[in-house]
Amino acid sequence: MSATRRKLTTIFSADVQGYTRLMEADEEGTLATLKQYRDAMTRLIEARGGRVVNTWGDGLIAEFPSVVESVRTAIDVQNELAGHNAVRPAETQMRFRIGINLGDVMVEGDDIYGDGVNIAARLQTAAPAGGIVISNTVYDQVHNKMAVGFEFLGDLAVKNIEEGVPSYVVRIGGESGAEAVARRAEPAADGRSRDAARSGAFLGRRISRKFLLLALTALGLVAINVLSWNGIFWAEWPMLAVAVLASLRWASMTRLINRGVAMLSVVALGVVGVNLLTWNGIFWAKWPLLGIALAGGIGWIIRKRAS
Repeated sequence: MSATRRKLTTIFSADVQGYTRLMEADEEGTLATLKQYRDAMTRLIEARGGRVVNTWGDGLIAEFPSVVESVRTAIDVQNELAGHNAVRPAETQMRFRIGINLGDVMVEGDDIYGDGVNIAARLQTAAPAGGIVISNTVYDQVHNKMAVGFEFLGDLAVKNIEEGVPSYVVRIGGESGAEAVARRAEPAADGRSRDAARSGAFLGRRISRKFLLLALTALGLVAINVLSWNGIFWAEWPMLAVAVLASLRWASMTRLINRGVAMLSVVALGVVGVNLLTWNGIFWAKWPLLGIALAGGIGWIIRKRAS
């Protein structure tokens, strides 16, 4: 028996949305399509340095030494399979869901086990058909290296993991992550859970609570300033700090614009706020604003080249 060891790796988990329905409609045709699509997936995985660990039923587990290459492979897979589906009747189209996690796994021979694999499989069940969901450990490694969008889904509950796993939808094609989640939330033919929809609702509630807490903090500061009034409105500074913190929180989770652009915009507005609160007739904020604009432009160019 092979000795068990541990390692850090990127786990790629995929399965077919509505596989039971497809098998009931045409067993032989579905198996032939599954083999064709899985062969294409294996070819793309191996081309980017990955390794198929295991296949069962309609599922597939692979691992990659590179986090970036795993996400690029997932995008390649979904784009190529979308091309195959485009020439097939709607009722026979086969769409895979993909989940990717960077985590510690146990290795025994050619197989991998453990929470790292379980999380990848959990992310995959939350993905829309034809879509990709990644964990925060993957997002941290790839979000500034790839010219694709990522939209926060919330924390997914995972068996044996006390805290939820923050997850992100990868935007591919012309569809936004929000649209993908909405499509994922439609009634599923194979009866799987609607985790993405629940995660989106959870995220909305969590953001609302945090913004309410910050708003109450700001009002409390104003009240203290008024009740201890000595001719100086000192609450403007902590209010500015609270506003910047709230805006940075919003920018880190927004689905409306690119998160990097949102974060830089908040910093720029914060600098302008400081300039206005210390106004002496000079708009000195133009220089840090220029630096922020240059940093944003350079970051955008670097991400384009990296992709």
